[in-house]
Amino acid sequence: MKSKGIFYMGRDDCGVCIQVDRAIVQHLDPNRYDLEYVDLSENRDRIAEAESAGVKTVPALVLEGQVFHINFGAELSAIA
Repeated sequence: MKSKGIFYMGRDDCGVCIQVDRAIVQHLDPNRYDLEYVDLSENRDRIAEAESAGVKTVPALVLEGQVFHINFGAELSAIA
């Protein structure tokens, strides 16, 4: 059974987010993770969900309930 993964981004044209996606996210085993990309600038209704998961800044990757903050970019309050 696949684990859910969510990659939260500040916006889809964010240079850091693109680099993280290419260097890390795209290399996750697709047989192990069902990965979803969430652009919080376009899906502001999901900011509360990200906060509940423990996300404080984006880009962030949530795998199996564990949050991985990458580069400590934009705080969620800057997106809201």
